[in-house]
Amino acid sequence: MDRAQTCRPLRKDAERNRQRILQAARTLVAQHGLGVSHDQLAEAADVAVGTVYRRFPDKDSLLEALFAEEMDQVMSIARAALENPDPWRGLVSFVTQSLELQAGNRGLKEFLMHNVTSDAMTACRADLMPLLDRIVERAREAGVVRPEVTTYDLGMIPLMLGPVMDGCRAVQPDLWRRPLEIVLEGLRACPERDRLPATQLDTDGFLEVMRCAHVSSGKR
Repeated sequence: MDRAQTCRPLRKDAERNRQRILQAARTLVAQHGLGVSHDQLAEAADVAVGTVYRRFPDKDSLLEALFAEEMDQVMSIARAALENPDPWRGLVSFVTQSLELQAGNRGLKEFLMHNVTSDAMTACRADLMPLLDRIVERAREAGVVRPEVTTYDLGMIPLMLGPVMDGCRAVQPDLWRRPLEIVLEGLRACPERDRLPATQLDTDGFLEVMRCAHVSSGKR
């Protein structure tokens, strides 16, 4: 048996372990966010912790592999927004759909706010920013948003709504859509919507959201 033949099973084992780690990470990170440790991943994937470190020596390399598909989705959402003939609807569709991805995956929400500085993530941001600039520029040119609105105003929206997403998951998962509409109407040059989406909270519901948000922030 030659050397290539003897090495082949090891490569298969390594890739199998890598996929087990990623599968475990998707579940844990979606539920608990980026605070998941290598020890927790090793236990969930049923591999040695040293195996986790060999496949993913640092958190950024794990996050890149974990969220590569989701970042591709964000890029696709941005391109589709630019293809929308209505600049306002294009902007709203990008903001809403990208937030829908984050609302369904706490880890992705935190990842997009995480300062990943690898070459791959830097390149992804470099590709995405011109698309976002053009989405906002089209809306300004059409006069459908306030003239002072910038791309970075869009970037502030997940920062504002992230705590709402975390706090309302156990109470009313779609509640973030209500403050989103308030924010969007604040960007709009001529607000038109009469009613806000999602059912308004009562006192008990609001207090429960605050409790859940406090618990979530404490876990991070």
